[in-house]
Amino acid sequence: MLWAIIILPSVLLPQEFNVSADRTTVGENERFQIFFAFEGGDFNKLRNFRAPDFQGFRVLSGPNQSTSMQIINGSVSSSITYGYIVQSTARGSFTLGSASVEFEGKTYTTKPLAINVIKGSGVGAGQPNETGGISNEEIGKNLFIIATADDRDVYQGEQVTVTYKLYNRLNISSPQISKLPVYSGFWAEELETAQNLSFNIEMYNGERFRSAILKKVALFPAKSGELTISPFELDIPVIIKRKSNNRRNIFDDFFDDPFFGRSETVQFKAKSNSIKVNVRALPMEGKPEDFSGAVGNFDISAKVDKESVNANDPVTLKITISGTGNIKLLPNPEIDLPVGFEKYDPKTTENISNRGLISGSKNFEMLIVPRLSGIREIPAFTFSYFNPSKQKYIQLKAGPFMLDVKKVEGMAEYTQPGMTKEEVKLLSQDIRYIKTSTLELDKIDKKSGPGALFWSGIIIPALFLGIFLFYQKRQEKIKGNAVLLRYSKAEKKAKSLLKLAKASVGSDEKGKFYSILSEAFSGYFRDKLNIALSEFSVGKVCEELKKSGLNAETITNVRAVFEKCEFARFSPDSSDLSIENSVLESAERCIVETERMVKIRRVKK
Repeated sequence: MLWAIIILPSVLLPQEFNVSADRTTVGENERFQIFFAFEGGDFNKLRNFRAPDFQGFRVLSGPNQSTSMQIINGSVSSSITYGYIVQSTARGSFTLGSASVEFEGKTYTTKPLAINVIKGSGVGAGQPNETGGISNEEIGKNLFIIATADDRDVYQGEQVTVTYKLYNRLNISSPQISKLPVYSGFWAEELETAQNLSFNIEMYNGERFRSAILKKVALFPAKSGELTISPFELDIPVIIKRKSNNRRNIFDDFFDDPFFGRSETVQFKAKSNSIKVNVRALPMEGKPEDFSGAVGNFDISAKVDKESVNANDPVTLKITISGTGNIKLLPNPEIDLPVGFEKYDPKTTENISNRGLISGSKNFEMLIVPRLSGIREIPAFTFSYFNPSKQKYIQLKAGPFMLDVKKVEGMAEYTQPGMTKEEVKLLSQDIRYIKTSTLELDKIDKKSGPGALFWSGIIIPALFLGIFLFYQKRQEKIKGNAVLLRYSKAEKKAKSLLKLAKASVGSDEKGKFYSILSEAFSGYFRDKLNIALSEFSVGKVCEELKKSGLNAETITNVRAVFEKCEFARFSPDSSDLSIENSVLESAERCIVETERMVKIRRVKK
């Protein structure tokens, strides 16, 4: 009895085979779509689908298949749709015959469908493209990308989420990126999406499409005014199946069967719409003095790791800022310590979630050294941000913290403000008593001059001092110039990340290899070519490399690596070891060629 209950759901699933059209009244020579949908059971068991005669109509494309499947409590519920794009050829009332399909030995048929063709304006009767079957305009009606923003009127620094979605009613192959969007004036953060394209049935403008999310990105406007997000472009191979319209003999009927239908691939460029965002400047009224640009909704917490400490021993102040907003751009907290404390630059760590609204926390660990004994106070400090939903500034406060600083016997303390521990130690050494004892002095021979040892003792230290000063001056110049610092460290940073990418080849974690490789590759060219993150794009990189004199072959390889990394999550072969190794080698060659080009330019200068 139990066995019967378990298998009962899969037995009772109903099967239906229906026909529908996007419209049943069409104009003469107008194109429209017809769908044959089988629902229920496992569509893998379907056999021998046969379309009707389509008498009175011209088949431009089809059958284009779309499927969906669900498994609930062991029961398989699925559907498969065969879609056709057809064109009316004459006015009148026509009846589309029944289509048929076999499922588990039983034949299912659709009901006849009445189509009324009236006098029209000839929409869709324009010249077909070079495929001879369907025009680019008609493909564009059935295959396109829509870019949407969750908000187009925001404050500077407020998150805007942009979603790129592909809508399709045709039979397509693997798309390839043609041009990535440019987020000029924005700080961009990629949002987490599915590793592979997952299509769902969706209605758009009253018509049914298969839709899939291509890309989601969180944008934070860095300036006010009207900002434009450029389109996202894909090159998509469209597979078009044809049906012969001029039958010459009885064998033509056989080859008109969809199984034997002739097909060809047409390259179609799908281009999304551009998006304009109105960015409002942050208000001046009520702006706190300590405001440093944080926008969102945040909270702050702080604590010290100990409240009792010996003088000259370190204390760690841990500060955590959490909430929603651009966590990565949160500045270091500013703390004004009184005399008797020393502080060091904080160590920062981030914990960020990018599944929707950018949220998470940023942790700061600041090392503070108390130099004076007694009850000492680390003063309170503030953090201010602008809350877009409340349209006002909010100031948060943490502290103060009291420390019991104990004096250590035998250890000198400050004797005056501003002196460091090392200066206190030197105080007992820099004043010497005058010696009153008899000194033994040797008489110098006036005739003999300074020897080689004397001159080498002067020249060699002077030479080393000159080299040291030159090196120090160069390092200070690099450190004072953020662009030059990034430029000089670009190759070293990229090599470090490439080692991590190499170690993750074949990783079970999907997309890990391409994520690390993309970070290394894009970071290298941003730093080497001095491209701002908000203006970074593949096209921009290739344009700058071309200006720098890099050969065309290497520029092509650079573009190929970027596109492979970007589209790896859409491709079923993204975990192929040979492909990952090949992309890694190509990335290394591109960096080596770029470095070689840089050295040649230096020599020429």
